[in-house]
Amino acid sequence: MNPFQSGLDTVKLSINGKLSHRQPWEIVLITSTTVLTVRWLWDFIYKDESIYERLQKFVFNMAKKIPAVRRKVESELEAMRTSFNNSNLNRYKGAPFIVDLPSGSKSPDEVLKIFYANMKLGEYDWKNGFVSGTVYCKDNEDIMNTLTEISRVSSYTNPLHIDVFPGVCKMEAEVIKICTKLFHGGPNACGSVTSGGTESILMACKAYRDYGAAVRNISEPQMVVPATAHPAFDKAAAYFKIRIKHVRYDPVTTTVDLRAMEKAITSNTCMLVASAPNYPYGTCDDVVAIAKLGLKYNIPVHVDCCLGGFLTAFMPAAGYTIQPFDFAVPGVTSLSADTHKYGFAPKGSSVVLYSNPKYHKHQFCVATEWPGGVYGSPSVCGSRSGGTIASCWAVMMLYGFDGYVKSTTRIIETSRYIERELRKIDEIFIFGKPMTSVVAFGSNSFHIYSLSEGLIEKGWNLNPLQFPVGIHLCVTDMHTKEGIADRFITDVKESVKEIMKNPPTKPMGKMAVYGMAQSIPDRSIVDDVTRLFITSMYYTPELPQEKK
Repeated sequence: MNPFQSGLDTVKLSINGKLSHRQPWEIVLITSTTVLTVRWLWDFIYKDESIYERLQKFVFNMAKKIPAVRRKVESELEAMRTSFNNSNLNRYKGAPFIVDLPSGSKSPDEVLKIFYANMKLGEYDWKNGFVSGTVYCKDNEDIMNTLTEISRVSSYTNPLHIDVFPGVCKMEAEVIKICTKLFHGGPNACGSVTSGGTESILMACKAYRDYGAAVRNISEPQMVVPATAHPAFDKAAAYFKIRIKHVRYDPVTTTVDLRAMEKAITSNTCMLVASAPNYPYGTCDDVVAIAKLGLKYNIPVHVDCCLGGFLTAFMPAAGYTIQPFDFAVPGVTSLSADTHKYGFAPKGSSVVLYSNPKYHKHQFCVATEWPGGVYGSPSVCGSRSGGTIASCWAVMMLYGFDGYVKSTTRIIETSRYIERELRKIDEIFIFGKPMTSVVAFGSNSFHIYSLSEGLIEKGWNLNPLQFPVGIHLCVTDMHTKEGIADRFITDVKESVKEIMKNPPTKPMGKMAVYGMAQSIPDRSIVDDVTRLFITSMYYTPELPQEKK
């Protein structure tokens, strides 16, 4: 039962005897006041943030209204803005900017020359595996040549127009059916190709919000997600006005606390979420247990497999034992998996899959009263790139099941090897038990960001973690090249040895900003800094004629 309704009923009973001698307008006034008071108390007490957190946020907001404090904050933010812009200019290495449309057309050779110059910018050697994640497949000349031809033919196609490009729609349907079978979906399993993992997650959240409203009469939807779940769920909550409840995770296993998850469920919960694996630590939530909660409370369960789905689908065939995570688990109603990661498709493709069309149809957007005709689309985008779908389909055909088993074997073997060797280093520890390809590590002997800084100096680009601090390497097929894993392990050992000569208590260099971000108690300032960073990605320098 809804506690708010229960409390209201109790109050009504307690004052019932006192209302009999009142005038009707007095009864209405007293009852309305009581309802509003109970609702206010309910809204005040039952929040995702604790009273302490809300008080802390209130104090910070009030402090920033003090003129001297406000000027100081604005000054620091302006300094950060300038720093971000300058950092971007350094990345561009003096390359000229084109900020006006050329008055005349450039020749193909001129365009290609500028294009290749832009593509050479960047300080990390991603082609030789010095970057965590990001690029997942090795160079394969045959595959690249095939994709070039497919892109040439299909780049201007659009599956929105099935009557014009039925072949593209056929390829999308085939990709979806192949994926539902890989993840043990039944004959009714269905889904859509999306532009990436974030859109796949957005679509699942939108589907369950609308399903909850239509089938369970939920007017104030809530989703319950592990604190380690991808921020795409927070984005969906913001876009679709779904309340989000983040559930704590076990600090040892780094998987979601199941008791806390069950406690967070209310009559407004429209979906439960599990990660297989999660992004920060590469560990897998107990999908079976979460699915049982879904069955117990009649709530759909989404499993986010965006990162490792195209590894976990092939790990059993590669000889690895993994915990159940997909449609083979009763209660799992949807999952997301990125074809552009370990599926090796070009960037910009993912799949969102459902166990039944009754969920999938609520993902769609339909407008029946538009003067332009009845309009319907399956996902966020109306027009979509047929070239992306065709390329995704082609890669699956080129690899085949056996090809994916071989790549999975290479990647998991390399990941397990790196994990084993890092566990031998006394000064660092591994977070949890990695499920697939992410190896996350921290330290009780020194600030782990210092290790990240040392590895940056050696040419590596890893991912920083916070709460608690850590770093992780997402192993890809790039890291399976001969000597790359050994080089990484050697560089970690050498960096740790150097750090232990004088263990730092705080990060320096490029990692200092991450250390600062985690230590700031007022997260709104971190929010402001992050928005400045995103804005700086669009920065172009002022040309002489533009200066005032």
